[in-house]
Amino acid sequence: MRLNQNTLLLGKKVVLVPYTSEHVPRYHEWMKSEELQRLTASEPLTLEQEYAMQHSWREDQDKCTFIVLDAEKWQAQPGTTEESCMAGDVNLFLTDLQDPTLGEIEVMIAEPSCRGRGFGTEAVLMMMSYGVTKLGLTKFEAKIGQENEPSIRMFQKLHFEQVAVSSIFQEVTLRLTVSQAERQWLLEQTSHMEEQLYREGSAEPC
Repeated sequence: MRLNQNTLLLGKKVVLVPYTSEHVPRYHEWMKSEELQRLTASEPLTLEQEYAMQHSWREDQDKCTFIVLDAEKWQAQPGTTEESCMAGDVNLFLTDLQDPTLGEIEVMIAEPSCRGRGFGTEAVLMMMSYGVTKLGLTKFEAKIGQENEPSIRMFQKLHFEQVAVSSIFQEVTLRLTVSQAERQWLLEQTSHMEEQLYREGSAEPC
């Protein structure tokens, strides 16, 4: 999505930056993992296919993708490459033509050393805040593999409720409708978030 190509979102634990070609090699290495392929229901791609996918996602108007960076690493040393700070990604899919206010959200913390540290929670909250304030979303869905209990629990803590189970796809669907009270709660949870101008290839903190 071109809308977020110049947007950097700075949180306490994570920094969200647009998915660019600089990030593809590390992302490609992550997706060789059979565990991640299973958890994300993904097929392995060649490096060339991964570059093509990155370009496609950047142009598609129904996909909003940010790479999740470890904020501590990113801020520790000026000149640090984004690739060396990568923790995962967070996505919004705006694919329901009947309801443009609905976004399907997914998050992947792929770097093992970054798991269990609250990165996924903050990344999802920041992405939801972006979706509500910039994309006009009022409803979110998350489709998660039944065996991915940590992810299911995380979304439930963020007020998502289970609405469906698919035995065929072995996944559960959770949903959150952003009422006025939920919107206020969400904005309070992300009140520390700063939006900054993103310049591709420049990872230095402002």
